[in-house]
Amino acid sequence: MAKGRELIGRIKTTENTRKITRTMEMVATSKMKRASDRVAAARPYAAALGDVISSLFNPDLTERFPLLRQPTAEKRVALVLMTANRGLCGAFNANLIKEARHTLARLEDAGVQVDLHVVGKKGIGYFRYIGRALASARIDITDRPSADDAASLVDQLMADFISGALDGVYVVHSKFNSVLSTPPHTERVLPVAAPTRKGAARDYLLYPSADAILTELLPSYVRNAVYRGLVETAAAEQAARRTAMKSATDNAGDMLTLLRRTYNRARQANITQEIAEIVGGAAALQG
Repeated sequence: MAKGRELIGRIKTTENTRKITRTMEMVATSKMKRASDRVAAARPYAAALGDVISSLFNPDLTERFPLLRQPTAEKRVALVLMTANRGLCGAFNANLIKEARHTLARLEDAGVQVDLHVVGKKGIGYFRYIGRALASARIDITDRPSADDAASLVDQLMADFISGALDGVYVVHSKFNSVLSTPPHTERVLPVAAPTRKGAARDYLLYPSADAILTELLPSYVRNAVYRGLVETAAAEQAARRTAMKSATDNAGDMLTLLRRTYNRARQANITQEIAEIVGGAAALQG
């Protein structure tokens, strides 16, 4: 019954694995709900900021506000890649890295110098493995990003853009459309482009002045774009982990069914063989 004992061991191992993946699926589902709530809460604020800026925007402002400066040609830009600190989430990190590689190739083929800033252990590990120099590497941002995290990421990049050291800032993150749709996305956050106005223009009472308001709103708009990238990536990570763990749990269940069927067949064959031996021995004694 050596084969039977081996099958029993495999069945116990698979059962334990299924318990782990099922628990991870439940944890990811809980975290995904909270993360998706943060995404939903961030979007109205971004829409309100965009509405105000689009109402105040005119081409003459680019001379007074450096964040609106449109460079004639990009010579040096920053690319911020957002990945996860952990795995076990399917192709989530691989898809983000692939999107970042395509963006890097497109920019560098155009003769642009790219400073790569990476958030998350998975992205950092990959680019260090291939020998790519990183301008910065962050692993301290958790799956509950804050506005302060976004500010710490982009404030220095905004200062470099204002000084003319950078001609643009791109962010690669996941776009959380739904639980099953979280595609990687490249967004240009600097220079600030005039947001598309939705609906009729609103009549605002401006105090103290449009210039003073834009001075405060433009940096907030950039920080909010980065913050939304962080929260959408965090929500997409949990959605991908939930899907991966559910698939692993289902596969473990299918494997258990197959192993138990195989064990029962082997056990039945062993019993049948023993009965045949007993019957044969009894017939030999009677003969």
